[in-house]
Amino acid sequence: MVDDTWSSALHRLWQAASRAEEVAALADDVYAPLLATPGVHHVVGTRWDEKHVLRYMRALSAGSDTPVIVATTRSMPGAAVREPGGEPVVTRSTVDGMDGSVWPEAEFLRQAPGASVVACTFRLDQRGWAALALAVDGTADLSVVENRLTQAVDVIVGCHTGILQRGREARRASDDALLAEASLQMDSSLDVEDTLRRVARIAVPAVADGALVHLLRSEGPEFVAATHVAVQQQRALEEAGRHDSWLAALLARRGEDEDTVFLSGAALEGSPFAEAGGADGGANGSADGGAGSGANASAADARPAGDGPHPTVVSISTLRARGRVVGSITFVYQRPEARLPDSAFLRSLATRAALAIDNALLYELRRTAVLSLQEHLLPSQLPESVQWDLSASYAVGDPMLDVGGDFYDAVPRPDGSIALLIGDVCGRGAEAAALTGLARHTLRTLLEEGNDPGTALSRLNRALRQERASRFLTAVVATLTPRPDGTALLSTCSAGHPPPLVLRSDGTVSEVRSGGLLLGVLDDVSYDSHEELIAPDDTLVLFTDGLTESREAGGAFFESVLPARLSALRGSGAAHIAESLAQQAETFRDSGQDDIALLVARWTGIPPDADLLPRDPRIEQAALR
Repeated sequence: MVDDTWSSALHRLWQAASRAEEVAALADDVYAPLLATPGVHHVVGTRWDEKHVLRYMRALSAGSDTPVIVATTRSMPGAAVREPGGEPVVTRSTVDGMDGSVWPEAEFLRQAPGASVVACTFRLDQRGWAALALAVDGTADLSVVENRLTQAVDVIVGCHTGILQRGREARRASDDALLAEASLQMDSSLDVEDTLRRVARIAVPAVADGALVHLLRSEGPEFVAATHVAVQQQRALEEAGRHDSWLAALLARRGEDEDTVFLSGAALEGSPFAEAGGADGGANGSADGGAGSGANASAADARPAGDGPHPTVVSISTLRARGRVVGSITFVYQRPEARLPDSAFLRSLATRAALAIDNALLYELRRTAVLSLQEHLLPSQLPESVQWDLSASYAVGDPMLDVGGDFYDAVPRPDGSIALLIGDVCGRGAEAAALTGLARHTLRTLLEEGNDPGTALSRLNRALRQERASRFLTAVVATLTPRPDGTALLSTCSAGHPPPLVLRSDGTVSEVRSGGLLLGVLDDVSYDSHEELIAPDDTLVLFTDGLTESREAGGAFFESVLPARLSALRGSGAAHIAESLAQQAETFRDSGQDDIALLVARWTGIPPDADLLPRDPRIEQAALR
């Protein structure tokens, strides 16, 4: 017997309900006070699902501390007459007149023959209802019993409602955290396929047991990524994503449909997700995914959804961004219906994924367009001769991929010399690109006509002033003129550009003296040339300031190590020098986003089969340490 009064017991019951994580945890706090009510001999509780299947029964008798608990899945269609509507329903009856097909509690309540039964049925949620039944003798005050019973039911319903609310809040917080993390992960890459793979990985297992992502191409859905909690099933899922005709036809039919569709049971017949034992559906089945006439047999045999403890459910969400469909994401579930995500969450996830994918697609298109434009601003190939070894390198430094203003060219001249030019227009974008084209083609034309470097730069400056160019640029022009003794006369003229370097055959590095005003700033500017001799196997290196101004985390510029790095490349061909210096600068820099352009000319002066100083890779590696 319980010594507490009913009010004290009810107070403790409400306190327990506020802390409970499941309704069953309240059983002891509910049953004992009810049994302490005068005249009550038995308390029996039952739990039912929406199909009138008895899931749980608990019985406790007065004088006993050990309840009888029965977990079952007994289908009892007759119990439909007891199912409550919106409000709890209290009934009175006799034990002897109870129908066992309607009242499974009768087997316990009949232990008090001749007793009356006071029962209350009440709805917990849309998926089920419950009942509490008390066996009382003639000494019981039925109005008191009914009052206490309804109060206990209020606590149970309130507890269940609170549990559901806390669950929804926890689920909402978890969903929000997942969506935020998904956005961060997906937005951290601008590669289309990498973004799609991230979408699939983020969703499993947090959202579903498996995920398939397709990109919409002009010829139809293209499989990009798949993941599953089970490695073996992931392989089958990938196979279905690539080759299954049922899935391909379904995705094609989805088209512009924005709503997420859930498929299960008969809707998955003929699909690679169908259950091995036939169509035994879950919730939200839809005829939209009916049996496909051309199902791929090998993919169906693989059954990527596998044989799990729960019926397989598949959802398909269209990925739409900026008014157009970019693809679709298919989730495969093998979990209880209560753990399936709702349409609103899937719609939000699909929207975020679609925007990330669309951004990656736009970046890819822009990157292709910028690189194509950049290609057209540079020479398609450099001239070849037995007397020089020419090569160039260009590295885009701006992650936003605006067209840069760096340019270079090599121009054979009528007198047998070659003119090398390199320049850098201030800024980026379309205007810089237009000025880049003007500068390069103007200099090329003037140098092809035989103008010396100083004259070519002066005339370019005059053209820029006449065109009222809003940007300035730097440039350097160098000519190599062969001499009978196998050397070459190097004539260099600069307009505010970083001075070229000469790598001698013995490894020494010297800076070519040059100076001059920026192009496009003042009218009638003249430029002086500097001359020196280049011996066979000496190398001239022209570059833009993106190379020298690459800065490491400690603040040092690549300019400080450039002579040593270049010296370590002695004996190398022009191509290796150009590519190596560009790569070293990109690796070196922690900050700086300027493009890097290099034009390298190794002067041979004699046929290429002559004996020259061999390249020693060990010297280069030592300089990198």
